[in-house]
Amino acid sequence: MRIIAGTKRGMKLFSPKTGDSRPITDRVKESLFSVLFKYDLPNGKIAADLFCGVGSLGLEALSRGAAFVTFVERDPKVVAILNRNIEKAGFVKESKVIRANAFKIGAPVGFDEQEKTIVFVDPPYSVTRETKADSPLGGLLNVLSGQVAPNGFVVVRTHRRTFLLDKYDRLQTIERRQWGTMAVTILQQRCK
Repeated sequence: MRIIAGTKRGMKLFSPKTGDSRPITDRVKESLFSVLFKYDLPNGKIAADLFCGVGSLGLEALSRGAAFVTFVERDPKVVAILNRNIEKAGFVKESKVIRANAFKIGAPVGFDEQEKTIVFVDPPYSVTRETKADSPLGGLLNVLSGQVAPNGFVVVRTHRRTFLLDKYDRLQTIERRQWGTMAVTILQQRCK
């Protein structure tokens, strides 16, 4: 796994020795960021990477010009690897790591922080099968609708057979892309 473009292009990321993760491939990551580019993302934006693992999406966003990324991951062993990747990339000042369950806190906005313009949501596929408003994923998306900036974006990675609802509170599905066994749904916050 590596950063594929931007200021840290080619930097290899540390990753766990276990097979529990499902890292995003370089080809898919490049395709995803090409889609985001048409929305002028992530350049200069405040972002969050939920269920971030070793930080592949958030670090890619920083390498491509994001101003700041909040990483949320609950596994302490993975957080240790994430911190090593952030240090290796030199993004310590542009990053904040929160060890927590993203389903419970979403993309928190602290006292001195701005709302997020883009939030990456990449939970295990097993918890994304249910997408109704009262499911764990639906509940998280409802929370995120109040945490992203006006007209902000939420990017959700799921299995290709999983389809999100058209709307979660103020988040409206605007685009869905599929690559291999995975799909990415992009939602945008619409002001009421």
